Amino acid sequence: MRKAFPFFLLSILIVSCGKKTSKDISKNPDYTTWQDYLGDPARTHFSTLSQIDTSNVSNLQLAWSYKSGGLEEGRTTQIQTNPLIVGDKLYGVNAAIELFVLNAATGEELWKFSPNAKDESGLGLNRGLVYWPSDGEAKSRLFFSSGTNLYAVDPENGQAFAGYGNGGSIDLRDGLGRDPEKLSVVANTPGVTYKNLLIMGTRVGEGPGASPGHIRAYNVITGDIEWTFHTIPQPGEFGYDTWPKDAYKYVGGANSWSGIALDEERGIAYLPTGSAAFDWYGGNRIGANLFANCLLALDAETGKRLWHFQMVHHDIWDRDLPAPPNLFEMKRDGKTIPAVAQVTKSGHVFVFNRVTGEPLFPIEEKEYPASKLEGEQAFPTQPLPTKPEPFARQILREEDLYDPDRPAFVDDFVDKDQNIDPPTVLEKFRSITSKGQFIPIDTAGVILYPGADGGAEWGGAAVDPRDGVMYVNSNEMAWIVRMRKVGGEEDKKIPVGASLTQIHCARCHGGELQGLGAIPELQKVKERFAVDSIAAIIKNGKGAMPGMPNLSDGEIGAIANYISGTEEPTDHRAEETSVKVPYAVAGFGRFKDDRGFPVVKPPWGTLNALDLNTGEYLWQIPLGHEEKLGDPNIPVSGTENYGGPVITAGGVLFIAATNDEKIRAFNMATGKQLWEDKLPAGGYATPATYEVNGQQFLVIACGGGKTGTPSGDEYRAYALPK
Repeated sequence: MRKAFPFFLLSILIVSCGKKTSKDISKNPDYTTWQDYLGDPARTHFSTLSQIDTSNVSNLQLAWSYKSGGLEEGRTTQIQTNPLIVGDKLYGVNAAIELFVLNAATGEELWKFSPNAKDESGLGLNRGLVYWPSDGEAKSRLFFSSGTNLYAVDPENGQAFAGYGNGGSIDLRDGLGRDPEKLSVVANTPGVTYKNLLIMGTRVGEGPGASPGHIRAYNVITGDIEWTFHTIPQPGEFGYDTWPKDAYKYVGGANSWSGIALDEERGIAYLPTGSAAFDWYGGNRIGANLFANCLLALDAETGKRLWHFQMVHHDIWDRDLPAPPNLFEMKRDGKTIPAVAQVTKSGHVFVFNRVTGEPLFPIEEKEYPASKLEGEQAFPTQPLPTKPEPFARQILREEDLYDPDRPAFVDDFVDKDQNIDPPTVLEKFRSITSKGQFIPIDTAGVILYPGADGGAEWGGAAVDPRDGVMYVNSNEMAWIVRMRKVGGEEDKKIPVGASLTQIHCARCHGGELQGLGAIPELQKVKERFAVDSIAAIIKNGKGAMPGMPNLSDGEIGAIANYISGTEEPTDHRAEETSVKVPYAVAGFGRFKDDRGFPVVKPPWGTLNALDLNTGEYLWQIPLGHEEKLGDPNIPVSGTENYGGPVITAGGVLFIAATNDEKIRAFNMATGKQLWEDKLPAGGYATPATYEVNGQQFLVIACGGGKTGTPSGDEYRAYALPK
């Protein structure tokens, strides 16, 4: 188990990675451009550009900035987009989910594409785009998702292709085997193209009644579905026996939301999947639950399963696979092995032969305790790799607490309007369970560490295709999760609206609806919206919140009435509604002290270099700094971070991600920081690097909006002085 960093060594944590190999990387994939999400279909985050290198990166200066628009007063927005650069044009997305194109050398806007303004379902996030180059017959096209729609847009003029789908777009809710009007389906992360196919995963809800997470391949010209892979198997399909009978008819989730990698030469698509819904209680889905929480290898042309590995059996901890896998060539015993590496929220790296699925480091099935919740059957074992060691700490102990005597603040356990004295950090810690990974959640509270946002998160890892070194940023934040009986105890029945709110709203807005991070509170929502407006938002979604059209009008009305304070007292219980689960989330949030600092000893965010050939770490450093900390013994604290790194042939790693709202450059060989700049808003996105007219640029979306930081709309590009 990795220990906390000795801070007197932080500034000199240097272990040489050695010289880069001379391996030919000029062929498939193309590492010289940035016309694919995260740089290439292998999702390496790597560029062969080397004009900016370790000797001159400190001279970087702002080349251009672009105000992309889309901000809305009073609303928290984000821009998590990793832009594409095709030729001399840069394609990006703003806070209002509008597509734009810029002159990549100057930042001048050339055109903007705005989807249907009335479509607010699932807006708020778009992590990237898909570019399909012309095949000689059909024109090139850009695929862009907003709400439930996926658009095919002409990259030259910003016009939707009228012959694609229904007048230029398709509805992602179609073709899932259920009533589209009752589904909530969006695609925040781009898919991947193979020949004339666009392979897409989706984001669906995570609560009871969520939509299914089928993986589909669409014809790039017509928008027709060419193949479908059922992540919740249907009768006769492999894995059907890992669920209750007919689970595919009522269970949702198991979706691939975090991105896809592609081995173009072999025609294999690699898709990580998320949890089955409801993600904290699985009494209605007893079994291992294939293909939730799996790395899937599918034949890209047919959708046929080639192999899979399930990282979490019967997930009841929301341990979705958070990022696309990385494809690389492993060197072992003088041989080259085609490999795929998958990072996890728990801070582990699973590495496989990407053709056969054979683990390239040993994986053990370890035993874990049973659940205390009625009806739940936690899976008795879980797989963990014995190597590499986790890049995030795995258990929170008393000796790991940074300032145990300070008041605790778990932001979704305490009603902010209550005038009570909170327990100390140590008292709170001793009142709940902290025993590491895969301890089933109970009604008293369990530490999830790393927390629900990782470990690794959606920014993912970079892997250098020349030498197989992985660079991954990580969070070191403990969360507390606890459950409560739906409807109240027998002697304290609560109204049906209150029960439904527990089931569908508390997991995001907090156990007392007081808000969670950037997610707004609902305790005073009646002061902002009328009851019918609240009902419309529940049904259709708003901002980053997906809609819940699967609920009946009566259920939506009951939630709206309860939230607005107009529900009449009644003995109706949640058992009388369409969603029958005995437990809901009572508390779900970061474990902090009263200053807002994580309770664990720093570092609170890290950047790690890991040799995937040997499974050994080359260096580990804190990433970011809480300037308000003021502790002379902790010169670099690390912070929570969202968004991934970019690595280059110039030996420089670029990353923003931190909540101190800076972008930084590091020496890939040593981890030494070489440059930083303060951004106008947090850069919670993965940067991109590209070359135009002989000049190398680095661009980052400064959208802010995470961890309580202000929202922004600016894209910034840096370059060396001419």
